[in-house]
Amino acid sequence: MSDVGITLAVADARLKEYLAAERRVLDNQAYEIEGRKLTRADLQQIREGIVFWQGQVDRLDPKPIRRAVGRVRRGSYRMR
Repeated sequence: MSDVGITLAVADARLKEYLAAERRVLDNQAYEIEGRKLTRADLQQIREGIVFWQGQVDRLDPKPIRRAVGRVRRGSYRMR
């Protein structure tokens, strides 16, 4: 897929659509009506789409990496 013209809003909307599709497939992957067995979609393809669109959202909206900040106390330490 080419990412020309993909905005954060588009990527976020697509990601939400893929997540909703995954939920629907997980709820009822395959079913039978009047002897015909039907399958909704390929779950693997949906999950690949989720990974792709999550990457697009992350790329378009980079959040700063939060680093843990610790506190060092003065004093002597002993090993137990």
